[in-house]
Amino acid sequence: MTATDRSLELISTAAQAAADKLAHDVIAYDVSDVLSITDAFLLASAPNDRQVKAIVDEIEERLLKERGAKPVRREGDRESRWILLDYVDIVVHVQHSEERVFYALERLWKDCPELELPEEAKATRGKAEEHAKQHAEAGDEPGEEW
Repeated sequence: MTATDRSLELISTAAQAAADKLAHDVIAYDVSDVLSITDAFLLASAPNDRQVKAIVDEIEERLLKERGAKPVRREGDRESRWILLDYVDIVVHVQHSEERVFYALERLWKDCPELELPEEAKATRGKAEEHAKQHAEAGDEPGEEW
């Protein structure tokens, strides 16, 4: 089994929305062969809580406006360190960069096929590392609002 066309449309729209809000390291996996509850996961991160929330808000707005999709569940709003949007067909994870490194969801899904994303979303790969390097050179401490 592979992700449905509907799932691929949702992933593409969500990935573009995340990229437009300057998300880091946007990636998507087809998990339909290993999970029966959803077709695909989208992962994205940001260096601070406000940006995590802005990315999630943009994804929600675009999926509703362009695809008529509303999440059936939204978790993690209070801290804005890891927000999960469950659209049944897809699940979106937007994490603070520190949570992304700590939980390393990519390791869990590395055997699943990676989904094709819009060019702008692909261009986000490596941005978290680049961002951290810039702040380290500036003498900022990890965990500060970057």
